[in-house]
Amino acid sequence: QVHLVESGGGLVQSGGSLRLSCTTEGPIFSGHSMGWFRQGSGKEREFLAGITWNTGRTHYVDSRSVRERFIVSRDLDKNTMFLEMNSLESEDTAVYICAASRSALVGTNGAADYWGRGTTVTVSL
Repeated sequence: QVHLVESGGGLVQSGGSLRLSCTTEGPIFSGHSMGWFRQGSGKEREFLAGITWNTGRTHYVDSRSVRERFIVSRDLDKNTMFLEMNSLESEDTAVYICAASRSALVGTNGAADYWGRGTTVTVSL
């Protein structure tokens, strides 16, 4: 069983940056991919970025805003995935959730085998 724990959320001013982490607790993650989603208040959960675990190849939602400001990466030794977020805007306020898949690519279809509980990001004006 893979247990995902997010951290790094908090309150940040508009234009600021945050780096989120998603650490796998338990067995070393050997699945196919991990990814980041977010869910704002009253909104549906949306995919942001994912990474193929072994190769480090990344993929992003088809959004210029996300692609230009967010970077997903991972550290195999630390069994951790990161999401670096820059030039944050109030619209980025949401709960950020990481997910992992044993055999598929975590992406816009939202399919994943494991989910974290999320870390809250609040961007103030």
